[in-house]
Amino acid sequence: MPLEVTNYLLIDIDNEFSRAFAEHYTTAPSKKTPSLLIAAGSNTRQLVRMMFDELIKDYSYCDLENEISVSELINYLTEHHNLQGVLFNSTDYLLASDKQRFIFNSLHENRFLISVDDTGYTVSPITDENLIKPSTANIDIAHTPQDLIELAEQINKNK
Repeated sequence: MPLEVTNYLLIDIDNEFSRAFAEHYTTAPSKKTPSLLIAAGSNTRQLVRMMFDELIKDYSYCDLENEISVSELINYLTEHHNLQGVLFNSTDYLLASDKQRFIFNSLHENRFLISVDDTGYTVSPITDENLIKPSTANIDIAHTPQDLIELAEQINKNK
């Protein structure tokens, strides 16, 4: 995937990584418009700084461990932004529990991992086949993440 991430949600768990990625994205030579990234996380101070530095266009507080907070984030994003997908730091995503990954996967059907090495940033699609993709589960936006977890547990029992 090219680094054109217009209207993508950046999940901010590792504040330094998120800021470095947003800075790289907004200062790329081909970048001539303001950032169109949206960020969500629990460090509001970090998110506000990134917005004032014009590294992101919008932010939302979200405690990714709290089902109500995640549901509110989903509702806010659906109402105010036409998201194209969600971006995760690959380390944060891969170290997350199955329960947490299921919640991450419920945010949007298009999910991508961001990795960084000596050559720069790499964005690759998530192909996590052990977890249900929101589009195939026929999940209504009104469901809470707890409902999604219970649905996943039911489906895993039936396998």
